[in-house]
Formats: sequence, C-alpha cells, structure tokens
Amino acid sequence: MELGLTGRRALVTGGHRGTGEATARVLAREGARVVVHGFEAAPAEAVAASIRGAGGEAIAVWGDLLSDDGAAEVARAAGDVDILVNNYGVAEGGDWASSTSDWIDSYQKNVLTAVRMVQALTPGMRGRGFGRVIFLGTVGTRRPAARMPHYYASKAALVTAMVSLAKELADTGVTVNLVSPGILATAEVVAGLERRAGREGVTEWSEIEALAASRWFPNAAGRLGRPEEVGQLVAFLASDRAAFINGADLCIDGGTRT
Repeated sequence: MELGLTGRRALVTGGHRGTGEATARVLAREGARVVVHGFEAAPAEAVAASIRGAGGEAIAVWGDLLSDDGAAEVARAAGDVDILVNNYGVAEGGDWASSTSDWIDSYQKNVLTAVRMVQALTPGMRGRGFGRVIFLGTVGTRRPAARMPHYYASKAALVTAMVSLAKELADTGVTVNLVSPGILATAEVVAGLERRAGREGVTEWSEIEALAASRWFPNAAGRLGRPEEVGQLVAFLASDRAAFINGADLCIDGGTRT
C-alpha cells in the first residue's frame, strides 16, 4: 500500500533508541525524511547514519526536551515538520509510596515534553494545511498496575491532551492520534525478561517469550509485540490513507487479557 509519505518531514522524539528508533526506520523506508531526536548527539547521529546507509533520508537533532529552551532548539533544528511523533517518554519504577516529586517528574517527562513540541511545531502545520501529530502512550492507561502509578497517570493525561488538540486543530488538515502499545520486545524488556526467566531456569528466548505472553503479560496473540509493528501503525496514521482517523486512541497490544 502506498502511504504517500515520500518527501514528508517526520520528527521522532526519542528516536535514538527502542520503539522510537524502530519507528524512525519504518518511516524512512516509507519515503519520509526523518529527523531523529536524541538528548545527546552521538546516539541520534548513529541512528540517522544507519538509516542513510540503508538508503533512507535522515538527519539527527539533539536537545533537552525537559526545558522550554531545549525543546525550542530541537524544533528549530528540525525545520518544517509535517509529522510529529511524540515518542519520548520514561517508565520509571515506583509505587504509591513514591514522593510527589516523582509524580511531577513523570508528568514533566511524559506529558510536557510532548506539549512543548506541539506548541512549537503545530502552528507551521496549520499554516501549511497539513500535519500529523502522533502521541505514544501505553495500554496501561486502560489497565494500570498497582506499581508505577505516577507513570500510568502521566500517560493517561496524553489521552485527554490528544482529544483536546484534535479539537483545537479541527478543519486545518492536521490530525492528532494516540498509539497505545502493550508489552514490546525492546532490548530493555528482553533483558529484563531474560533475568526474570533465568531465576526459573528458562533460558531460550522462544520459551521466555511464551512464558511472558501466557503468565506475566498475557495476551491473545501469544507473543510480545515488536517495536517495528508500532512503527508501522504510526506510519499508517501519518499517511494520506489515515486522513479520516482523528482523535483516536489505538491499542496495539495483541489482545491484552489483564
């Protein structure tokens, strides 16, 4: 399916690693000119160089999205962005005994980083009559665990922010959506599951994945999601084919059962 992304400029925040990197690579394969963001130069440059080496178009930008000035600098370096993928976010450990400063920090990292980029880049989209804003959330906002309540609460704020922004940008040619993944086989998740399974004497990845998908993170697909699968959904939402999808929270979780 032709997605019509050729020549579109796409900024992926946190595109230097994990799901952000996978999304940047998918968008580049679909013809987008990708801007890979990282908080430091070297990781972002490495991903951008790898994308170029595979025949795609990519540049790197870097800056601290936790400050207004840092986010503004990233936006300036990114240029006229058609597709904003607010991928950056942090799932840090904690519980209901965590301090209120931990809650504020989670909101800063998972919500305000995205708000800053929206404020910087959507005026240009509105003026050009085309744009795509895609937030990355989590299925955990619908099925939160007892642990990490500050993380799930901050990610849940993206749901209402997304709907509000879609209404703000009504009739402008800019759509706004949220992608909510379930458990994904990122490098960090795989390493954590290997350690957990190792304590039960399970060492083969195929067995670890089956154990995780049946006991720890049960879902109807019987496996973990792949980061590139999230990237493929993001690419579709960024495309002309998805012009009538707006203000939606789309789960990609294999049919999570908890």
